[in-house]
Amino acid sequence: MQIKITLHCPDCQSTKIKKNGWKSYGKQNYLCGKCGRQFIGDHALKYKGCHSSLTQKILLMPVHGTGIRNIAEIENISIRKVLSVLVHSRHMIRPRQPYYDCLEVDEFWTYVGKKSNKVWLIYACHRNSGEIVAFVWGKRNLKTAKELKKKLSDLGVNCGSIATDDWDSFVSAFKGENHLTGKKHTVGIERNNCRLRHRIRRAFRKTCCFSKKLFNHLNAFNLAFFYINFGFV
Repeated sequence: MQIKITLHCPDCQSTKIKKNGWKSYGKQNYLCGKCGRQFIGDHALKYKGCHSSLTQKILLMPVHGTGIRNIAEIENISIRKVLSVLVHSRHMIRPRQPYYDCLEVDEFWTYVGKKSNKVWLIYACHRNSGEIVAFVWGKRNLKTAKELKKKLSDLGVNCGSIATDDWDSFVSAFKGENHLTGKKHTVGIERNNCRLRHRIRRAFRKTCCFSKKLFNHLNAFNLAFFYINFGFV
């Protein structure tokens, strides 16, 4: 009985693959006719961490409440491999449209290294679509709130109104805008806060799963925002 395997290029996913000699350790080498990538087929790899399809799975699992060690155990790979994929991920969001009828803005805290080291996220969300339009990290103060307003302007985003709670920094930052204040106007973003805490393990308030490095922490949230906007979570 013959088993036919269709090979895909790890980079461009092309099926225009041909054999290209042998590696020094005896593995068949393949060459992609479209992008020129050389690789070894997944069927010939002993270590699962080198499989071409694994990277996408690793990137998706952290935004479904799965911790780093859990991913390593489930996929039977090393923790170093999981961290390497997360560190090298480059997922950034861009607004899908130039105008929104109403954007809800709220703050959200997590911690890095220890619970006393709080890191504040201030972001804008569109209730109807659930899209996270823009976000900034910093301290819970007026400066960070103004940074979000500036980022929305730099991205060319316009909106009919901005809804926030009655925190003084929001009142000052969005003064002069069509500003709606009160919890009744921020139901959508409060619901999204719950979703973030439910989905992202390092955002749980009472947990031992947290980021030891700020860079890894920000990367994990960038990844989560990207998948939220595309409807994966």
